[in-house]
Amino acid sequence: MNQPLGPNEQRSEPKPSLTVVPQAEPKHPRGRTAWTVGGLLALVLLVAVGAAWWLTGSGGTVHYTTAAVTRGPVTRAVVATGIVNPELTIIVGSYVSGVIQDVTCDYNTKVKKGQVCAKIDPRPYQSVVDQQKANLAVAEAQLEKDKANLGYAQLNFDRNERLAKTNAVSKDAHDAAANALAQAQAQIGVDQATIQQRQAQLEAAQINLGYTTIVSPVDGTVVARNVTIGQTVAASFQTPILFLIATDLTKMQVDTNVSESDIGGIKDGNQAYFTVDAFPNRTFQGKVSQVRQSPQNIQNVVTYDVVVSVDNASLALKPGMTAASRIVTNERKDVLRVPSQALRFLPAGVTTRTSGQRAGSSGRAGKAAAPSNQGAVYVLRDGKPVKVPVTVGLDDDSHAEIVKGDLQKGDRVIVTTRRAGSGNNSRPASGPRLRF
Repeated sequence: MNQPLGPNEQRSEPKPSLTVVPQAEPKHPRGRTAWTVGGLLALVLLVAVGAAWWLTGSGGTVHYTTAAVTRGPVTRAVVATGIVNPELTIIVGSYVSGVIQDVTCDYNTKVKKGQVCAKIDPRPYQSVVDQQKANLAVAEAQLEKDKANLGYAQLNFDRNERLAKTNAVSKDAHDAAANALAQAQAQIGVDQATIQQRQAQLEAAQINLGYTTIVSPVDGTVVARNVTIGQTVAASFQTPILFLIATDLTKMQVDTNVSESDIGGIKDGNQAYFTVDAFPNRTFQGKVSQVRQSPQNIQNVVTYDVVVSVDNASLALKPGMTAASRIVTNERKDVLRVPSQALRFLPAGVTTRTSGQRAGSSGRAGKAAAPSNQGAVYVLRDGKPVKVPVTVGLDDDSHAEIVKGDLQKGDRVIVTTRRAGSGNNSRPASGPRLRF
């Protein structure tokens, strides 16, 4: 609070204090902008390098797996399973019923045509034969009796014929003699027919008696025996199977089941190869002898029986063996070939153009789609993959025939690629694989 001053006093003014304010540094907007742009460029460069490393794999050295272009066969085949059987198996049965009295053939017995293999008790059938013989004898005796009656009737008629001319006998007596003669003649015909009937019955009984002896109808080997001594066979409703006889075990056949999708390429005369479990390291060779037209439908799966004939001179094949068959449907020998995988190889970063896709970005229509037998392989030349267009022929899923292309035997085609420290980086070409 200010006090009042006297007449000679003066108010003293306070001295101002000096405050030092630090001067701010001048701003440089151009320098900060340059630093920001440089950082962004470095970041973009780092992202680009990382993306390139990711797209090309692990960024290591590329290693190519190659296979040589060779000359050799290209074979397309159908794989099927089947059963080994003799070409002709005879079923020996029984026409008559009875008790097996004797068995003279066993498994693996080599038999000749007409050789006795079994015997059925013949006594019931022998008794029928004896009865029919007696019936035949009765009919023959009746014929002789009626022949005698015919002779008497003839004499009586002749006598009455002469007496009738002189009216010595009545007309009725003459007619009665003529009737007796006619009946005697007709009776002879009846007796002859009865004899033929009795003879036929006797022959039927003898045939049944003969069926009690079971004989082999062909030369061959017994592969199955279904009866024993003392067993009763009944042939009333179905013929019992007693023996199975294979005519010739040196000639066998494989009955294979081929699916309907593969049957179209199989024809008579096609070469076939198969193996059996008993000889896993041995390949048997045969030919297709028959493609049967009868379909077999099992659980909605349709198959056809293809018969493969094979020589079995060594008798190594046994009836009933399971065969893994390979039927050749098409084959090229001594052709230039490459692994089928080489046709599906594409280097990383290479894309294919599907049929109908437009070329470029101008919107103009591309070239017509290449034929289905046109393809390409990549050949390793000077350490780099070089695309070689080729024309492909037959393909058997393992090798493909090269019909046309800048390839020679010994060239190395790329199958797969990988980078150091990584797995396989190759990829198949888009679209379906080539098959012919």
